[in-house]
Amino acid sequence: MNENDFLKLQNGSDIRGVALEGVAGEHVNLTDEVCRNIGSAFALWLSAKTGRSTDSLVIGIGRDSRLSGEALEKALAEGLAAQQVTLVRCSLATTPAMFMGTVFEETNFDGAIMITASHLPFNRNGFKFFDKSGGLERADITALLRSAALYDTAAQQCTDGQHPHAGTPSASTGGSSTGKCRSFDLIARYSEHLRSAIRAGLNFHAEEPLANLKIAVDAGNGAGGFFAEQVLKALGADTSGSRFLEPDGTFPNHIPNPENKAAMEAAKEATVQSGSDLGLIFDTDVDRMSAVLHDGTEVNRDAIIAMTAAILAPLYPHSTIVTDSVTSDRLTFFLEQELGLTHLRYMRGYKNVINKCRELNEQGITSPLAMETSGHGALKENYYLDDGAFLAVKLVTALANAKHAGKSIESLIEKLPPMVEEAELRFKIRGEDFKEYGTSVLQAFKERAEKAGFELPQSYEGVRISFKDAETQGWMLLRLSLHDPVMPLNIESAQKGGLIKLKAIARTLLDGFDRLDISALD
Repeated sequence: MNENDFLKLQNGSDIRGVALEGVAGEHVNLTDEVCRNIGSAFALWLSAKTGRSTDSLVIGIGRDSRLSGEALEKALAEGLAAQQVTLVRCSLATTPAMFMGTVFEETNFDGAIMITASHLPFNRNGFKFFDKSGGLERADITALLRSAALYDTAAQQCTDGQHPHAGTPSASTGGSSTGKCRSFDLIARYSEHLRSAIRAGLNFHAEEPLANLKIAVDAGNGAGGFFAEQVLKALGADTSGSRFLEPDGTFPNHIPNPENKAAMEAAKEATVQSGSDLGLIFDTDVDRMSAVLHDGTEVNRDAIIAMTAAILAPLYPHSTIVTDSVTSDRLTFFLEQELGLTHLRYMRGYKNVINKCRELNEQGITSPLAMETSGHGALKENYYLDDGAFLAVKLVTALANAKHAGKSIESLIEKLPPMVEEAELRFKIRGEDFKEYGTSVLQAFKERAEKAGFELPQSYEGVRISFKDAETQGWMLLRLSLHDPVMPLNIESAQKGGLIKLKAIARTLLDGFDRLDISALD
């Protein structure tokens, strides 16, 4: 593979590719050789950042339930062993647990790799990387992949009878035979950490503080089943309504994704049928979550942000909540008018919102939460780590405190205005140079909206319009996809029948762009 082939594996601040055959038109590009080179590249990247030799580094590897996980783990381990690192294999783990491996004294990883492709189909897989400061940035991944491509070339040169450059690993260096490899049950240690966090947040003391609660967990056959057994049940909760806790990389029941409608329906069904007080649903690697109330009400997208913010508001009064760009005006109303907080609606991408939250706190502006509508949520108090299990801890703790006081958790968001009508439409851009063309469409869209007298609040991504008159209430956001020739338009109406009106307005603002397919407005 050449450098371009390696760079095609980049997905923002992650690496993702095809690890198994079985889907038409999709061929394996996460080969053993590629994984070995990536493992070696990460070891040398970490060595350069820490200023320490690779043989002094401790690196952990974990994986979710995907079918290809063990093979990829083996190949990565070979690449890391080639650099003489001390390798800690954590087997089935979660993305946030792998970062916490850099925090726990028992593990003290210098770096960690999680093998996962989140909610993508069974044939995909990928890697998320951490050092002690958090997840790697986009630029770090680009540099890592470029280095891996160089190692690939070096290995080929070596095969041809030449010697690789000094300091570069040979992709054919095999195995973990150096004796610097050990295993560790990271999920057990991580579960202990989560149980301690629940106890610390309670307003009362009890040996089994969750004994009067029934909580249904839907892990979607990903890596999140431990939360029911090792966290909730261990504290006394009844988890008998839980489903799909067994790891199964074929994902036979539904996609492990809180944004997936079938997945949310399954979580609702499990919660209501079992008579549970609360339902929790995780994605495959447990860095995202959403919830279900006892009556089947979904707590996802805007609502999960609102509930988390309501839990944090008493601890961080007048603070700032950072979200992605597609959150609604009703969430802004709830955060600012009901909770007395400030809502900073930033760009999409979990690393974007996390980095903005971190930046605000460094500037002296208190921001306890960065959260996307996808269910990615990072708390300042938890290392700015997007951790679905830790968010679940916050909800479970609030539920236990509320029940102990004779109250309900539903009251936290009872003043969040209901979502009435919404839609996300995707307009394809025909032809080449889609970014340049899309940027020109956004500029014209903005100018037309201004000329029409519409309100344009500050937007860090795309062009947002708010409608607040008696006949038309709602908002729309037009933006340009970073990677694809597509312009998504999010629309939300606060009135029944209002979506049709907002679509008509969007059509007038987008009329005449010959390369933009707006047929989705029909």
